[in-house]
Amino acid sequence: MTQQTKYTEDNIRSLDWKEHIRMRPGMYIGKLGDGSSPDDGIYILVKEVLDNSIDEYVMGAGKTIEISIQGSKVSVRDYGRGIPLGKVVDVVSKMNTGGKYDSKAFKKSVGLNGVGTKAVNALSSFFRVESNRDNKSASAEFEQGNLINKELLEESSRRKGTKVSFIPDEVIFKKYKFRSEYVAKMLKNYVYLNPGLTIIFNGEKFFSENGLKDLLEDNNNKDDMLYPIIHLKGNDIEVAITHSKTQYSEEYHSFVNGQHTTQGGTHQSAFRESLVRTVREFYGKNFEASDIRKSIISAIAIKVMEPVFESQTKTKLGSTEMGGGLPTVRTYINDFLKTQLDNYLHKNPAVSESIQKKIVQAEKERKELSGIRKLARDRAKKASLHNKKLRDCRVHLGDIKKEAHLETTLFITEGDSASGSITKSRNVNTQAVFSLKGKPLNSYGLSKKIVYENEEFNLLQAALNIEDGLEDLRYNNIVIATDADVDGMHIRLLLITFFLQFFPELIKEGHLYILETPLFRVRNKKQTYYCYSEEEKRNAIKKLKGKPEITRFKGLGEISPNEFVHFIGDDIRLDPVMLDKEMSIDQMLQFYMGKNTPDRQKFIIENLKVELDIVEEV
Repeated sequence: MTQQTKYTEDNIRSLDWKEHIRMRPGMYIGKLGDGSSPDDGIYILVKEVLDNSIDEYVMGAGKTIEISIQGSKVSVRDYGRGIPLGKVVDVVSKMNTGGKYDSKAFKKSVGLNGVGTKAVNALSSFFRVESNRDNKSASAEFEQGNLINKELLEESSRRKGTKVSFIPDEVIFKKYKFRSEYVAKMLKNYVYLNPGLTIIFNGEKFFSENGLKDLLEDNNNKDDMLYPIIHLKGNDIEVAITHSKTQYSEEYHSFVNGQHTTQGGTHQSAFRESLVRTVREFYGKNFEASDIRKSIISAIAIKVMEPVFESQTKTKLGSTEMGGGLPTVRTYINDFLKTQLDNYLHKNPAVSESIQKKIVQAEKERKELSGIRKLARDRAKKASLHNKKLRDCRVHLGDIKKEAHLETTLFITEGDSASGSITKSRNVNTQAVFSLKGKPLNSYGLSKKIVYENEEFNLLQAALNIEDGLEDLRYNNIVIATDADVDGMHIRLLLITFFLQFFPELIKEGHLYILETPLFRVRNKKQTYYCYSEEEKRNAIKKLKGKPEITRFKGLGEISPNEFVHFIGDDIRLDPVMLDKEMSIDQMLQFYMGKNTPDRQKFIIENLKVELDIVEEV
């Protein structure tokens, strides 16, 4: 007979606010991560503090925000009104305490009732808040949410405003590192959405005069734009639109009340629908929606009264109403585009002609590909039934979009031994493995047709489920896992070429990574160190003293599954692949994958290192 667990009053436990946040951080900040991904928790902490400073600017208080990140310590200083001095402790440490419950003061606020700052406090090993106003200051210091020091109502000549400093707790965020590129991108979005605001980050100034128009210009090379950016503004809406000359897919940047909604939502869906409807009516032709939107690069920002998001991290809008007596989100956006975009196209015949030519060309290409696409899909379905090219996981991105703290990964490997090691070591729930057969084809200069005709590319596209864009992408992270030798580097370059050529949005939106694996194992009978560089190897030898055993891993297949589990688990090291906006994708591909001279090939091999980063290395 099975023994039953007793369920009594002793089983009932109440957690205080900080205990609950530390026990369930995913509920408040999404996933944790180590800083290698733009939506990792340490960046959400920065964002939560910044949101309060942005709200001050929106309310007309303080035009400059200063941010410093030195090592693991973050400081954010604004020149807003300052927190009321008697409430400095409460607003960062008491739930259901904040200034945003008064909807008159924060009708279209970015933050949400001060929960964010409390989460930062609870998840930091050090947290300090200081408020200056009325020639006085008050401050408080915390450790893991516990108040350790407070100074109230001191005389002060400092400028009014609030300063928050914190260090993310290494107990929660293990081996993390801030990447300045991710922080800079976040700050740029803030200034695009708040023209006139100045943000200074480690001495670098961020400022925008033209809002979303600047966003598209800064994120894309002007030579790749089919026509000048269409920039439209209304009371609670702003839109920027252009088409790419070379990109196949659709690209959207969407925002609500200053929040970057990376997963879209009702406003982005309404924008896509309204764009198609307006274009069809303007040209008087029932074009296919996919032909109208192919290669589009666009941004939309709206302001909504008391928005409803699908998670605390606010990455997807759930609201259907604009609020304040306005129509629904869908109707509001449709009416705006129907009037403003239609007017623009009538006044700018050169632009409307370019768009029409692009649509007709997209229609032609779609019809040419229709037969081969069907054959390729059927082939992919049959292949997935009888081969082991894709060893899938049980959970996919579409299943967990409402649980931001979960994520899924696809490892792209080459060779049976490497694939076998990762397959045996992986988490079968969230980690999948795609095994390449030798080196992939160099896809530079080839048309989309090759994606369907080449078995490797066709099956990889099917595994990712990105044929029609990223809406149904099955994995958060796409990780290239190859040996750190010349052949491995070449495979990386060929795969990156494939993604740049046909699916650049995967890279632009931060989904593509390189897996770092150790080059050496240094051990004695008691301790083992895995080293990712010569320097780490030298340090390990010093620590172990004597004559430790040193193993040089020549390939991933040489690492046993028992060891590999460490390198793709909690201690995984990923290097993001990023784009250099100074070069267009076409220019980049031409330089690296065109008819290279021996000198250029040597440059690629020497610079495409394990810590590949297109911004810095390639």
